[in-house]
Amino acid sequence: MLLATKRAVRKRQVGVDRRSPTDFLVGREGDRRGFFRETPGRLIREVAVRTERRGISQRYFRPPGALAEIEFLATCTRCNECIEVCPVDAITKAPPGSGFAAGTPVLNPLSSPCVACSEIPCAKVCPSGALIRPDNLWEGYRIARLVLDPDTCVAFNGVECGVCATVCPVGTEAIALDPQGRPVIKAEGCVGCGSCVYACITSPKSLVLVHEDD
Repeated sequence: MLLATKRAVRKRQVGVDRRSPTDFLVGREGDRRGFFRETPGRLIREVAVRTERRGISQRYFRPPGALAEIEFLATCTRCNECIEVCPVDAITKAPPGSGFAAGTPVLNPLSSPCVACSEIPCAKVCPSGALIRPDNLWEGYRIARLVLDPDTCVAFNGVECGVCATVCPVGTEAIALDPQGRPVIKAEGCVGCGSCVYACITSPKSLVLVHEDD
């Protein structure tokens, strides 16, 4: 009798949780129905990410105004209108061996960079909505993120250069030179067009573009 009483007291002290496993299935709204409403969305997002990783053999830089990659691939009709309207032939097609991306418009700053046309004609002519011209054009928008490696940049090693700042279509709002002639990237103004990457004289390039989520 005494042993049973001690066990009962111990259970009350440690707070034995008698809830069933389903009682823990709660969403942000704090109820079980909320859990089941939210779970499909999480699963769909996860499936989309995994599908993208399997179906895309290489990540490409897209013309300005491109939708998120999965949406872009599903929406782009491979009509070539953005390619044809580009005044500097910067937009090309992804090669046949690039999986779901084959035939879609891509940018390659190493061969022919975007020049940040003021009116973004490639997005303007897109009939499918895969490219949507930003409401404020280039203001607050960028194709990719620019990264500088000072270890390979000649300007950081006592050699006068400055070609990156010279060719930048945005100007000093995107990339400028400090008093020592070294490039300074201004993330708030850089649109990630790749003109400076193309012009960079070092090998490997001291300036590279990376995807926003890299």
